[in-house]
Amino acid sequence: MLKRRDALKLGAAVAGAGLAAKYVSAGKQHDIERSPGNFPQSGLIFPQTFRPSLVSRPSPKVTPFTAPLFRMPIAEPVPESRLLDPDVGGTAPDPDRHQRFNEFPPQKFYYERLHQGRWTYHPEPPYNQGSLHFLFSSDNFTGIAPGPTYKAWYGEPVFVRRINDHPPIGESNVPWALSSFSIHLHNFHTASESDGIPQDYFDPGEFWDHHYAMFPAGQDPREILTTKWYHDHRLDFTATNVYAGHSGMWLNFTEYDSDNERDPNPRAYRLPSGEYDIPLILHDVQFDENGQVVWDFFSPAIQEIDGEYLPSFQHTTFGMLGDTMTVNRTIQPYLEVKRRKYRFRVLNGGPTRLYDLWLETDSSDPKARKGLKFIHLTEDGNFHTSPIEVDHFELWVANRSDVIIDFSHFNPGDNVYLVNRLEMRETGEGPTGRTLDEGDAIMQFRVVGGDVEDESRIPDYFNQQPDINFREVRRERTFDWDYDSGLFTVNGRLMDPNRVDVAIEQGTAELWTLRNTGDSWAHPVHTHMEEFQIYEINGKPIPAGTILDTKRDVVRLGPGDEVKFFGRWRDWFGPYVMHCHNVVHEDHSMMLRWDIVEPGMGD
Repeated sequence: MLKRRDALKLGAAVAGAGLAAKYVSAGKQHDIERSPGNFPQSGLIFPQTFRPSLVSRPSPKVTPFTAPLFRMPIAEPVPESRLLDPDVGGTAPDPDRHQRFNEFPPQKFYYERLHQGRWTYHPEPPYNQGSLHFLFSSDNFTGIAPGPTYKAWYGEPVFVRRINDHPPIGESNVPWALSSFSIHLHNFHTASESDGIPQDYFDPGEFWDHHYAMFPAGQDPREILTTKWYHDHRLDFTATNVYAGHSGMWLNFTEYDSDNERDPNPRAYRLPSGEYDIPLILHDVQFDENGQVVWDFFSPAIQEIDGEYLPSFQHTTFGMLGDTMTVNRTIQPYLEVKRRKYRFRVLNGGPTRLYDLWLETDSSDPKARKGLKFIHLTEDGNFHTSPIEVDHFELWVANRSDVIIDFSHFNPGDNVYLVNRLEMRETGEGPTGRTLDEGDAIMQFRVVGGDVEDESRIPDYFNQQPDINFREVRRERTFDWDYDSGLFTVNGRLMDPNRVDVAIEQGTAELWTLRNTGDSWAHPVHTHMEEFQIYEINGKPIPAGTILDTKRDVVRLGPGDEVKFFGRWRDWFGPYVMHCHNVVHEDHSMMLRWDIVEPGMGD
């Protein structure tokens, strides 16, 4: 077996053609140095007089459902030789930097250029001049946010080079974020050095290479995943960097979920595909009077800093809520839809708001009420055993749900609305507990007439969930999630990227209990690399055939909740993390490091 210590030679030197390249490989080790000058964030509690910006300075209002939905382009592979060009790194992939690289050699190569520019959220003033933003570019797309949508197939390993083309740190046009990144392919089964853990960051002028082997955990076909997403995960700045624009969608396919609704394979799912398979990334955003994206800063005092009297800026540690709903970085967009089935891959991109999503319509036809249902296909990229019909579904930060909406129940000219009815506390710590009778409309679907062709279908069965075998369990662990003086803790400790909190032996299974010891906090807790199976919530088993009855990668940990799950850890070695995906909490140290180690080396 290829050992991690032998596989990862992450030296800083760049050989051969790399010496002439414009960019250099970041080449860092997983461990980093942290010092008082290393981009600190305040952890103080804000005063009782604080009012979040969505209350004290609301965003400028514009006409909803005026702008069409932005459809992200599909990333197109480049020849491997393109990576040798100086403007794309100037070096070939280095097999020694990646576990099992030669066992799973890349078949497709991509690169992304991360940079800054302006992004237009709405065509009306003040937004029509564009907001300063984090953007993506490559050979087939320029200056977009969200980033491109990747379509990847199991059995076709992928190589992605990500290049930091931002201004030097301290010279950014987006001063509340940081031009230093670690791009995480959210919970894909990926080697540590390609996972995008927070301490594996790359600065302006550097790049980071990611190798995705594209096989399911343990080579078990029941572990195959579908809808994933990628986002910045930079230590201490995940919330601000994702909020500023660095995220996108990643879609996995197989011979069954084949991206072809006309697939002749009798076992193919034939779900809606092509133009009828649409990612929807939800972000709530706050803007200033000039239409610029802002973070929720406030100025409670003046203090002396290096001999100068300056405002003491601080931001909320509870969470960041915006008052403007966006989908794919467009304010309350519309989408024209035909009278047929669509597959929507709905992602809560954060940073803090939670959703309870419903459908509403202005149709006067009583038959249209039948169309106000979702056919729920997946949870966090995992297919249910069978599709589930629901009136609504919750979406916590980083949750993904694939749903089908059948617009054949509506008439041309009808409008259907995606609506959020979950009320949040204004300071962001969690829901109020109220479900609103009239929620916030996030986007509009406009039903159009004309010829309709729909060869898609909704299968009766997808695949069986993996077994939970308690005899495999090597040990049990408990993690308490709490809040202490403006910082968030796990088991009473703040995140230290150089401290191994948990050492898990490769190939073993464990039982983890997650407890929310707060009485008002909501923590969408995410653990990297492997999916897990929840078997108990607050002492009660998971009901069969429900949305909860599937693998997932985010635990919805409400006030006082206790959740137990079964997990396996296979195939790779090295450090990973578990953290709250209210990423404001994560950035204020609600995270721990866990490592996969060789058998016999666990704690």
